[in-house]
Amino acid sequence: MPKKIDPALRERAVRLVREHRAEYSSTTAAAVAVARQLGVARESVRRWVAQAEIDDGARPGTTSEESAEIKRLKAENRRLREDNEILKAATVFFAGELDPRNR
Repeated sequence: MPKKIDPALRERAVRLVREHRAEYSSTTAAAVAVARQLGVARESVRRWVAQAEIDDGARPGTTSEESAEIKRLKAENRRLREDNEILKAATVFFAGELDPRNR
């Protein structure tokens, strides 16, 4: 199970990468330096920066809000499918109970 990172640390890492991006040859190099400084994985910092750029509209992709909405809708869809299966099974059961041939 991945450990939860404090949102304040995530925001700080993204801010530091953005502030010091000009000092490095690439965004990835800046992310590596910030990750080393903060004691988190470099890939995590790189992904946080990329997601922040998507959320800001500077890069194409699915925003955090859209991802949360998709996740919520998938969970709701799964629950509705399960409810539908239960209702179908109940219909079959009660239809069999009402059949006069079973009496």
